[in-house]
Amino acid sequence: MDRPPSSLLSIASIVVSMTAVAIGNGMMLAYVPFVLTRLGAPAWVPGAAVTAIAFGGLVGCVIAGPLIRRVGHARAFSCSMALVILSALLVSLGVHPILWIIARGLYGIAANTNFIITQSWLNHASENHWRGKAMALFYMAYVIGLGAGAWLFGRIPAEGNLAPIITVFFTAVAILPIGLTRLPTPPAPAKVSVDIPMVWRNSPVALMGVLASGGLSMVVQGFTPIYAANAVSQQDVAALMFVMQFGLLFIQYPMGAFSDRIDRRVVLIATCLLVVAAGMAALTVSFANLVLLMLVFALFAGAVETVYSIANAHANDRTDPADFVPLASTMLIAWSASATVVPMLVTVLTPFFGQRTFIYAAMAVALLYAGFVLYRLRKRSEEVSESREGFEWKTAQIPNAGALCESEAKPE
Repeated sequence: MDRPPSSLLSIASIVVSMTAVAIGNGMMLAYVPFVLTRLGAPAWVPGAAVTAIAFGGLVGCVIAGPLIRRVGHARAFSCSMALVILSALLVSLGVHPILWIIARGLYGIAANTNFIITQSWLNHASENHWRGKAMALFYMAYVIGLGAGAWLFGRIPAEGNLAPIITVFFTAVAILPIGLTRLPTPPAPAKVSVDIPMVWRNSPVALMGVLASGGLSMVVQGFTPIYAANAVSQQDVAALMFVMQFGLLFIQYPMGAFSDRIDRRVVLIATCLLVVAAGMAALTVSFANLVLLMLVFALFAGAVETVYSIANAHANDRTDPADFVPLASTMLIAWSASATVVPMLVTVLTPFFGQRTFIYAAMAVALLYAGFVLYRLRKRSEEVSESREGFEWKTAQIPNAGALCESEAKPE
């Protein structure tokens, strides 16, 4: 059945909802590690809270599809929002490290479920000629929301439970636009189809790039506030997290546009070297020069996010459109697995090597991936003329989950 004509304005309810969610999430991403670090929780606890988010995201990848098939997109969205609220309420009960780790795991489940629901809905609601703009608007609004949440954290007292209460407020607000939307509900989603051999055959560089970006993103975004909380004030931590969210605006788009003109693998190597350079600068610049350090970490975060977006574009370049659904499914699972394992290793190693362990880990992952890409470049000379999809503005904080819920009903 033909859908009625739609426009960019028609998806406003989804974008507004996820922006409200992002404000609360941005606040908690700064609040939880800051409080755990400042109140002297065991050294492994803040890192475990970061790992719990990623592990919860992996669980969300598994349960989201069956949940949406059972109750539909709108009700599933409300359920995931309920998990975000429960997570914040657990945090509001006081500083109980194990309880907070469980709470961050619940948030991780909800976060990936939210992304799967909203990206599927956006894909269904948008038309081909403006789908790219819709996705770019969605990603940008979410990142701005994360930055706004971090900025807001710097304006409230860290003592007490005001931060989780504000998170509950914004999450409750996020339910309203989806509850009142007139957008048609997408059809029942397809089963999640994971096909690692297919993705490896099509592009080993892309698969390894998504694995690298999962670890890089969670390590840099998750451990930076832990690192900063030991050295600067709450307001400075909030400002650092705020600036980091905008690093990808100034790094990702130029590098992505460049990758549309030359071999994306060359740009991936250059991006990895940029990650290493930013890591070395982060080790060199002290918190006494906070403004410069903020710029360094903005560069660090922007380069990390760029690895994901270019690897994703490279995968789509080399995959038949008929395989886009298993491609997205496999890459999301790979991203989530890496985002769990790498922070876990950093958490284990931090007591032995200090708070800068996450910087060394990010540099090591970037160097290993750059070496792999260089090896592939030398090993296999690929065709000069190839079909290439345009670069899309993406963030590794919002893995491409939309295809997990593509419709089973295909036009005959």
